[in-house]
Formats: sequence, C-alpha cells, structure tokens
Amino acid sequence: MFGMTVFESVLERLKTEARQAPEEEAADEGHDNGGPAEVRGLPSGFAGLGTGGAFMSGSQAAAAYFDLYEEPAPVEPEQPAAAEPPPPPPHLLRIAPEEVASDLCLNGKESVDELLARRRAFARENHPDRTPEELRANATLRMKIANMLIDETIRRINVEKSLGLAR
Repeated sequence: MFGMTVFESVLERLKTEARQAPEEEAADEGHDNGGPAEVRGLPSGFAGLGTGGAFMSGSQAAAAYFDLYEEPAPVEPEQPAAAEPPPPPPHLLRIAPEEVASDLCLNGKESVDELLARRRAFARENHPDRTPEELRANATLRMKIANMLIDETIRRINVEKSLGLAR
C-alpha cells in the first residue's frame, strides 16, 4: 500500500473485501447479526481504476465503510430548573376605568396631540402582543378602556371647538 495514493489504497482495500465478501456471506447465511443495514442508492460501479475495468458495486463500497460507523451515544436532554415565573407587572392588574384614567394621567386639559402621544406611550407598555399570555386578557381590556377614554376626550374637544367653547 506504500507508494499508492489514498484513492488507490482504498480501491485496493475494496477489491480485497469484495473477494472476502462472498465467503463471509456463505458463512453468515441465515444468521441476522443485527449489524447495520445495507446502504442503498449508490449506483453500481461508482469507483474504479482508470480503464482497467476494476469496478466495485455500491454495496461492496458501502461495506468498506461499515467499520468506521459508530452509533452515536444518546444525549440526555438537560432538565431546566423549575424557576418561579416572574411576578406580573402591577399595572396590568389595574383594569378599572378610574385606574386606567389615572395611568393615562388624564386631567381634562390635554390637547388632541397630547392625547395621541399618551395613547402611543400607553400602547407601548400595555399592548396585548407585548404581555405574557396569561395577562393578555387584562392588557386587552386596559387598551379598550384607554382607547375609549382618549376617543371620548377627543370627541368632547371637537364638540367644544364646533360650539365655540374652545379652551
């Protein structure tokens, strides 16, 4: 095997094993040794030496690599430590309209632009998509109440403007 390329040495090994394979098959005939199953899908004659016609079948070539095959050791998944969930943010537990109004800091003297800015700030902290799943119902209710309060205040400001009672 010295003086040969790696490819030539592999082919030589395959030829040797191909000669030994029929003998081993005859000895093992009728016995299932539980070894690895035959590799399928490799075309016949996939390896050879030039035009010499020394070609190996796919099963013979696959047999040459079975000695390299090792079953991977099963990996046991790590069990995460059961940690207590963090406490819910206290503002998400406040769902009364008066509590939501105080969280919005509404005093009745805001402009429409201030109200719209407060709505955006409130949504950043309370939007249901940004809250834990178990508190989404509270967040949805808080957003409905906040939107209702802000929309009602904006409607009131617009009515006062239309009646000439603007501040």
